[in-house]
Amino acid sequence: MEALESSSTRPATMDSRDADMSHSGSKRGGWITFPFIAGSLVGLTLATGGWSANLIVYLIQEFNVKSINAAQISNIVNGCVSLFPVVGAIVADSFFGSFVVASISACISLLGVILFALIATFDPLRPQPCGNGSSFCTPPSKVQYAVLYIALTLACIGSGGSRFTLATMGANQFDRPSNQAIFFNWYFVALYAAAAVSNTAIVYVEDNVSWRLGFGLSAVANFIGLGSLLLGNRFYLHDKPQGSPFTGLVRVIVATIRKRKLQLTSKIEDYFYGKDGITGIATLPKESFRFLNRAALKTEGDVQSDGSIAKPWRICTLQQVEDLKTLIRILPLWSSSIFLGTPIGIQSSLSVLQALAMDRHIGRHFQIPAGSIIVIVLMSTAISLTVIDRFLCPMWQKLTGLSPTPLQRIGLGHVLNILSMAVSALVESKRLKIARAHNLQDLPGSIVPMLALWLIPQLVLVGVGEAFHFPGQVALYYQEFPTSLKSTATAMIALIIGISFYLSTALIDLVRRVTGWLPDNLNDGRLDNVYWALVVVGVINFGYYLVCACLYKYQNVEKGEDDGVSDAGNDK
Repeated sequence: MEALESSSTRPATMDSRDADMSHSGSKRGGWITFPFIAGSLVGLTLATGGWSANLIVYLIQEFNVKSINAAQISNIVNGCVSLFPVVGAIVADSFFGSFVVASISACISLLGVILFALIATFDPLRPQPCGNGSSFCTPPSKVQYAVLYIALTLACIGSGGSRFTLATMGANQFDRPSNQAIFFNWYFVALYAAAAVSNTAIVYVEDNVSWRLGFGLSAVANFIGLGSLLLGNRFYLHDKPQGSPFTGLVRVIVATIRKRKLQLTSKIEDYFYGKDGITGIATLPKESFRFLNRAALKTEGDVQSDGSIAKPWRICTLQQVEDLKTLIRILPLWSSSIFLGTPIGIQSSLSVLQALAMDRHIGRHFQIPAGSIIVIVLMSTAISLTVIDRFLCPMWQKLTGLSPTPLQRIGLGHVLNILSMAVSALVESKRLKIARAHNLQDLPGSIVPMLALWLIPQLVLVGVGEAFHFPGQVALYYQEFPTSLKSTATAMIALIIGISFYLSTALIDLVRRVTGWLPDNLNDGRLDNVYWALVVVGVINFGYYLVCACLYKYQNVEKGEDDGVSDAGNDK
């Protein structure tokens, strides 16, 4: 397939939408927009990582916040950063469009990061530092807390409103799903690479130079990202929102309930297709979830003489009915991804604890920061995305004659995630054996003479798995969601991450309460049992996913279309 053999970094690559002409006669859309969108994504991601990756340390060192409270604040912030994209997507779909929401969000993010830099610059905006060895620390005042929370709020809203809205805006520049899939691959390459840089370079500056310079670099990156987004405006194809699509979906439910006693018919003229009536080749409602078809049945008084709706909460268009059915069909697949993300969230925090209890030295003088161990996931994902796009996908197509479908990519991500948890369990079993051989289980804070580099294989597997299932999910939701919900489709990944983050925190707390596997001294625990439990959960969830995938039928793929999706989904 030519689309898969072309690099999304080459502006010369065009799809059918590249040929579209605007009213001014200039070409819009296509790969020429990618450098601007990618530049914006990189800048905004660097800015977000600059203030969020080191937030716990910042709160403890600069605001004298107790470690438990700092962790709680960080958890809330991380959850908000993951969940706010859903709000931004709804606003983009319903009212303003992706470009406007992304631009405004980037401006809000810039204000938040600048406020962080001001807090780090001016002493009155933060409490006095604790004296060396002193147990008495001045807590932040109400004004200082207020300024801090304003900065966090602005930064969270700005980050959440731009991250996946940019993904939708970028995908909107292409007509072919194959080009959209390539775009999503490179979108995640840029996202993970920028996150890796911010979690290492900017965090190093904050820890070893100054917080003011670290936040200043974040502000500069944010400004560059905003500028890149605005400079590309002349090349973008802009989506036009048509009002809140969720209102129409709720109307379908209400109308179905109100017409629950009506008898369904097989006559096309009995259904409402819109103000323009039946145009082109009309089809009867689909048989799946046929009880919802009652919402489109016309009864006396529902439609005015000019064809417009007289009673909005009694009649809906057939397209609105089918849109709701699409969401219902994809919901099981989406739910299976929650328990795909939850083990990753658990492993992320527990791997840091493992690294703290292991030898992190590389040579005599350099020691890997425990918090930076997760960067391996980001780097392996970014590298894997490139390999998948340039080598594996073309090879798969040559061997099978088809491109890998989104469902196949997600399924492979499930398998790699399970393997990662199994490797994590084996590595932890080895670490515990060494700890017991040296009688370290009764010595809290002791370091096991085992290199932290043993953690690399499990983190690499997580990264490779994310390179398959995250872009696969974004491509699936974007392709299958109704047109009016495209921004919401890409934000579904953020919703999964947010829910998984909170769920992983709750599960860790549950394990600590019910079992003795996770004591404060990790050398005296059974973290390997936690990982084996995640393997069992992962296998069960993978079985659930396979059932959902086998029963699912692609809705927006035409046979014979060069779209990177197998026709098998339509033939089930």
